[in-house]
Amino acid sequence: MSMIMENMNKKKVLFLCTSNSARSQMAETLLKYKAGDIYEVYSAGVEKGEVDARTIQALEKFDFDASGLRSKHVDEFEGQFFDYVITLCEKASAECRSYPNTGKQLAWDIPDPKTRAGTHPFTTTLSELSNRLTMFLFVENKPTKNTKDIKPTAIQDTPLADFDPITFYKSLTDDIRLKALMLIEYHGELCVCELMEALEEDVQPKISRNLAVLKKANVITDRKHGQWVFYRINPELPVWAKTVIAQTTENNIPLIEREIERLNVMQNRPDRAGFCK
Repeated sequence: MSMIMENMNKKKVLFLCTSNSARSQMAETLLKYKAGDIYEVYSAGVEKGEVDARTIQALEKFDFDASGLRSKHVDEFEGQFFDYVITLCEKASAECRSYPNTGKQLAWDIPDPKTRAGTHPFTTTLSELSNRLTMFLFVENKPTKNTKDIKPTAIQDTPLADFDPITFYKSLTDDIRLKALMLIEYHGELCVCELMEALEEDVQPKISRNLAVLKKANVITDRKHGQWVFYRINPELPVWAKTVIAQTTENNIPLIEREIERLNVMQNRPDRAGFCK
């Protein structure tokens, strides 16, 4: 009876990726380790797949229990409610922009270890997910266990030909732009009205002008859905630039903690999509 009550009190988290073969499996295993006493954690893919053997190797390298991992299709969880649905790749984010039956949805852009450059792509991805989950727990709930120390490995990356590092860093030298970028990084995508609420800015053109600077610098992109325009981190950014944004956000959450709280209580937030495709 006590075990049933314990499970009922836990918040449910679902990690979504393309084939549930690497990133989502890592995220599920990591969050179970970090906060399995307060979260009931699952993962799935928008396509059928198999768990990559290198995923298991990376987890076992750091003494995580990878036994029992299996690839699951998202349809297996149809009709279930999740407090959090977190997409980890572009495909899952695109196909499930608004997952039904969820309290909060986040979109994290984590490079696919099966295709990313570098000498240790799977352990690099594991490290990035560990950092992101530490940030998630700091914001959503204080961690209850010590985080395993997964040291990041070097990432080899070739910047896009038209990407200018000087313009990139200049675009970050404004309070509104930096906070907006950190909020977008945390939530996956936000519209102007959400950023106005979070930053307590009453004048829309002021927010729009700063977003235009970030867009001109190729740091963010936008998409239109109905009357709303949503902004997100440019998926074509070089890995090093994504890392700068991610690390800045992960290590400076107190800078945007009040802004996140204002977003959490915002009424009538725009709908990102009607339903999962």
